[in-house]
Amino acid sequence: MRPYSLDFRQKIIDVYEKESLSQRRLAKRFGVAPSFIQKLLTQYRKTGSLAPKKRIQQTPTKLNDAQLELLQRLVEEHHDATLKELQAYLEKEGGVHISRTTVDRMLKKLNITVKKNVSR
Repeated sequence: MRPYSLDFRQKIIDVYEKESLSQRRLAKRFGVAPSFIQKLLTQYRKTGSLAPKKRIQQTPTKLNDAQLELLQRLVEEHHDATLKELQAYLEKEGGVHISRTTVDRMLKKLNITVKKNVSR
């Protein structure tokens, strides 16, 4: 999801300062979440900036290198397994429980596709 533009953020601040609307009414007027209004106003008061914050640190992956190697080996051994089945194998053999969606993301990280080829 892309951050809101600086122009849009400035409009929100201008309306807030001119009309003294509550944060909830402001959110309803501009079609945004009340939490966004609260964070924007707090940021503006503290720093004077309206620019979206830059993400400094990426969220670490759920699996370490050894667990990723195990997942790769499991895919090679069970090449017809579904994501749900791979999830179960990983929990049984590696002792790690992750969601089916996370299994999919980790396979993408390993450049492994689980798409079945019907013609085979």
